[in-house]
Amino acid sequence: MKFREFITSSGKKVLAGKDAESNDELVKQFLGKSNIIMHTSASGSPFCIIEDLKPAKKDIKETAIFCASKSQDWRDNKNDVAVHIFSGKETYKDKKMKAGMFGVRKYKEIKAKKKEIEELVNKHIKTQ
Repeated sequence: MKFREFITSSGKKVLAGKDAESNDELVKQFLGKSNIIMHTSASGSPFCIIEDLKPAKKDIKETAIFCASKSQDWRDNKNDVAVHIFSGKETYKDKKMKAGMFGVRKYKEIKAKKKEIEELVNKHIKTQ
């Protein structure tokens, strides 16, 4: 299955789901691992996973902005978006959860600011 890909300014590769099924497949590959995973606090976004095990804070921030830019929250509101950051070790799935749904034991939250999302979206449009 194909995933979205994003490369941070320092060259770190980020994988992101395109829909519930690809989110499910992607996150299952990283359950129990130390990789950083992100998802917006609201439903309707890709799960984004940084492949590098020790990304810099800048990589984490850029990935959060990318995650926010692909979210339903951004499409609907065009405002700041809250993004949860956690690891595969803090993520679980039980049999009752639908495709694309996961539980998270512990997470941190970061805000992707409206201006940052707009800058990323505009930069991406210019490079296509």
